[in-house]
Amino acid sequence: MATLVDSDQHLYESRTMWQDHVDPAVRDEALRIVDDEQGNAWLEWRDQRLGIADVQFPGETDAIGDRRRRERAGQPPQQRYDDTLPADYWDPAARAVRITEMGFDEAVLFPNFGLLWERRLSSSLPALLANMSAWNRWCATVVSEGRRRLHPVAHVTLRDVEWLDSQLATLSAAGVRLAMVAPALVDGKPLSHPDLDRAWSSFVAHGITPVFHVADQPRVFADAWYTDDRDSFVPVLDSVFLWTAAALATTDLIVNGTLARHPDLRLGIVELSAHWIPQYLMMLDGGYDFTARLNGSVPVPLDRRPSDYFRERVRVSAFAYEVPARLMRSSGDVLMCCSDYPHSEGTATPIDDYRVAGSEPDAQPGLFAGNIDFLLHR
Repeated sequence: MATLVDSDQHLYESRTMWQDHVDPAVRDEALRIVDDEQGNAWLEWRDQRLGIADVQFPGETDAIGDRRRRERAGQPPQQRYDDTLPADYWDPAARAVRITEMGFDEAVLFPNFGLLWERRLSSSLPALLANMSAWNRWCATVVSEGRRRLHPVAHVTLRDVEWLDSQLATLSAAGVRLAMVAPALVDGKPLSHPDLDRAWSSFVAHGITPVFHVADQPRVFADAWYTDDRDSFVPVLDSVFLWTAAALATTDLIVNGTLARHPDLRLGIVELSAHWIPQYLMMLDGGYDFTARLNGSVPVPLDRRPSDYFRERVRVSAFAYEVPARLMRSSGDVLMCCSDYPHSEGTATPIDDYRVAGSEPDAQPGLFAGNIDFLLHR
């Protein structure tokens, strides 16, 4: 049997990870986890609370809502943050043992609290870069401590291409092969803008794959559409249109020629669902063809069909409940298995879940290993 790889897990940052790994000259900008008067733990930057620091367990989404109601009512938590945090949530060696118990040989590890702060810190580029750099420095230690069975995902921005290239060089030397990037405009420019070509060349040169992942990043919709309470953990729009930003960014990179200009560039889409892929591929080709006829021109001449670029270079994580075996009949072999462990919407029994949905590791090697191997450049 081939090596089985989980394309989406999360590793908790310690209370002081950012302070421990940030450039000492900007330690005042470091994120931190601190307790309030009632004993609730919060992720904070400067004097701002960015989100409650919660210890999640697979399948307990309702319990998280209950804890949020207690916090809003000014009640102390029923259990303290540090008392409920399992070792495998934050310790790479313990996680290496845990993935074996889950049936995997290897796992990709995205940040946990790193999903909460990019948009809010975007007002200060130095603070943004400082805290991304701190996580990236820790990533280098995770590779070695996880006995190379763990694949931590770096956190980068394209807003400073010099910084990006330096980060990718250091990360590549440490064995990191994936980096989370926001599917968003970069200081008003689309990802396909010629000014960003050097950034994509840097990913290719260092053998690191950019990945889109669910997170609080610059939004694809105007802020006025977001009517939830300010302290809502996940806005309703972000849940309903989970895949929209990734689809928009991927379309931009395809139809405006970025993937064509960089034939070795690969792209991952993780925890943003996969049910949309078959219809998207139909509309990608259909919209490109229709507007070419209507306008009498195309944005950039392409050597292949737009959907061919997607099938050749893009890989997408698919939850078991999306029945990936069925999706692949239309989308092609572009999907990856994922557990989202240890998040509440995730699972601690992923292999069994996929089997119930009709997917077997031996029958679908791309889903369970080959497609994430492609993103890992091996």
